[in-house]
Amino acid sequence: MSDRTIVHMDLDTFFVSVERLVNPVLVGKPVIIGGISDRGVVASCSYEARRYGVHSAMPMRMAKQLCSQAVYIRGDMDLYSRYSRLVTEVIAESAPLYEKTSVDEHYLDLTGMDRFFGCYKWTHELRERIIRNTGLPISFGLSGNKTVSKIATGQAKPNGELQVLTREVNNFLDPLSIRKIPMVGETSYRLLRSMGVATIGTLRQVPPAMMEQVMGKNGLVIWRKANGIDPTPVQPYSEQKSISSEHTYEQDTTDVITLRQTLSAMVEKLAYEMRSKEKLTGCVSVKIRYANFDTHSQQKHIPYTAFDHVLLDTVLVLFEKLYNRRMLIRLVGVRFSSLVGGSQQLNMFEDSSEMAGLYQAVDRIRRRFGRDAVRRAGGVERPGLVVLQSHDSKSRSFFDFKTPSL
Repeated sequence: MSDRTIVHMDLDTFFVSVERLVNPVLVGKPVIIGGISDRGVVASCSYEARRYGVHSAMPMRMAKQLCSQAVYIRGDMDLYSRYSRLVTEVIAESAPLYEKTSVDEHYLDLTGMDRFFGCYKWTHELRERIIRNTGLPISFGLSGNKTVSKIATGQAKPNGELQVLTREVNNFLDPLSIRKIPMVGETSYRLLRSMGVATIGTLRQVPPAMMEQVMGKNGLVIWRKANGIDPTPVQPYSEQKSISSEHTYEQDTTDVITLRQTLSAMVEKLAYEMRSKEKLTGCVSVKIRYANFDTHSQQKHIPYTAFDHVLLDTVLVLFEKLYNRRMLIRLVGVRFSSLVGGSQQLNMFEDSSEMAGLYQAVDRIRRRFGRDAVRRAGGVERPGLVVLQSHDSKSRSFFDFKTPSL
């Protein structure tokens, strides 16, 4: 393992902790957050609720059977996003290099700081500062790479800290379950268990060639992680980290319908790209360039999301604020920045998952037949509207389908 010093910081039961911050009565009680109807899904739960067997992504109906006495709260991503940014601001003030990987997780690279500070002491003081400034509990793991640090954070929870020195890595990892390794999901876990592998120590003894034969390239990556090997760098986080799209018209236009169609198509394309990469955006920007080359833009911070219908509403509102001169427009552009990791496959704060199911189905079609196989009707110029409507009449979306060649 290289001589790096990597810290992983993770906010403990983040959504629950924020709710307790604004409503201290919830402290010590089992709390479950998500869609509060029986058709909803658990987004987060407190340690008190976990003792009853409740966990994230569980159907709310099952959670209520396991822990009927819990306090059930519909999630508020706007509130959680604000606190997420507050934590990032505290880290950004001090850390020489940090990466925000999700709304509640950060990696810090402190390599070389040992010459000036004790890295553990420095990280301890940063953690105390985060707790003092935000009121939120946070844990950290410190070691030589991302994998070991992340696993150490898991062992340090709740609200703790743990350093794993290079010489201690194997002794630390060996007795732990293979479930602790990032990348080992349910399918990989079952496959490894069928091979008689239950602990990281046992996995470490499996020949790497066998792991590659059984699991492909991912098998090699998992084997390296089990051996405490992870060269993945900490990627500098920036508000400018973004994806964007621009369109220049062949003829300058004032046709608002055409302009909105262009913006809709851009949003659809970028949102699909984000979901494919399991990213969420926290900032939306819209740009217009008039025929005289005057260029104007506006941006807005939003709750983290990757859903077209949420992003499009924001884009159109920004466009209406920008386009107030009614002059000919030469170019329009959309940019999503403040990207963080996060799979929004389930809209867990809604009472039903039909809208998320619709996105999943449409994305599967696109992966099989190409990105343009399914288009949002607002982003195409020709007729041919197909309405996809869930059992809940509130969840409704319009798409235009091409007929894919089978």
